[in-house]
Amino acid sequence: MLIIQDAGFFLTIQDLGRTGWRRFGVPAAGPMDAFAFRAANALAGNPPEAAALEIGLGGCRLQAGTDLLAAVTGAGFELRLDNKPTPLWMLLRIRGGQVISLHPKPGGCWAYLSINGGLAAPLILGSRAASPSLGADVFRRLRAGDQLPPGESFHPVLPGRFLPQDALPKYRNLPTLEVIPGPQQEAFTLEGQAAFLFGEYAVREDSDRMGYRLEGPRIGHHDGADLTSEGLVMGAVQVPASGMPIVMMSDCPTTGGYTKIATIVSADLPLLAQCPPGIGRVRFRQTTVAAAQARLRMMMTALETKIQEPEEDGLGWVGAA
Repeated sequence: MLIIQDAGFFLTIQDLGRTGWRRFGVPAAGPMDAFAFRAANALAGNPPEAAALEIGLGGCRLQAGTDLLAAVTGAGFELRLDNKPTPLWMLLRIRGGQVISLHPKPGGCWAYLSINGGLAAPLILGSRAASPSLGADVFRRLRAGDQLPPGESFHPVLPGRFLPQDALPKYRNLPTLEVIPGPQQEAFTLEGQAAFLFGEYAVREDSDRMGYRLEGPRIGHHDGADLTSEGLVMGAVQVPASGMPIVMMSDCPTTGGYTKIATIVSADLPLLAQCPPGIGRVRFRQTTVAAAQARLRMMMTALETKIQEPEEDGLGWVGAA
């Protein structure tokens, strides 16, 4: 059981997202940083789709109602256990009554907390992911006083297992993101295409889970930005008439009517997600579908092969009362 003492500004339950409903206009939701989310579940001994907490903006404070095993991953936060600095990207033993807190720091903006067994949140439309755009109370942000029961343990694991630094994404405030040319690339002038690929774009402060708004060199169109609405996916880069790109993120709508110059590859979406709005800047580099798929496979393989196991159950000190 996890008891929320302070939910900060943005605390939700997420899983890998709501699949099979986009054709009905239901956003997929899911984590902003899918790699960190999957890593938290892998460290906790859960399947990738298990429900976990997504923490953004302002951090949070939680109390363990019972003994549990928990892993916290992500970037831009310091983790403390009973106010003692504690490692991220490691499975920890938490004693009942102890307080887990996350405190913002430079270098990112999303963190994930997974407990062994996952969270026993309601399964609705095939998913436990919060999606505020749906409006129902069960999809809301979490609040102080909420109590989150664990699910059933999936796999016995020992505290102390961790993911080494060389397996983590290279989070930074100025990443270069690889992209695949979009379906309307020819709708943009050659100067506009060059501006996109050779310019540098700031992540605006009004970016959110629906879309990251970028500011930089204007991307020009041949004959306007509008088209008949068509499907959108996370990572799609829309360019409205302003010439300033908007990257679709986890809560993006299912359709949109602006031309798309590119799609950011899945392996680099975590880097964009962790670029702090108002601080982060991004650049783009074109790649191929085959190369993008190979990079994603390497990332996912790291979660299966690079987790380091403790020699023995010797990390009880982490959660010592």
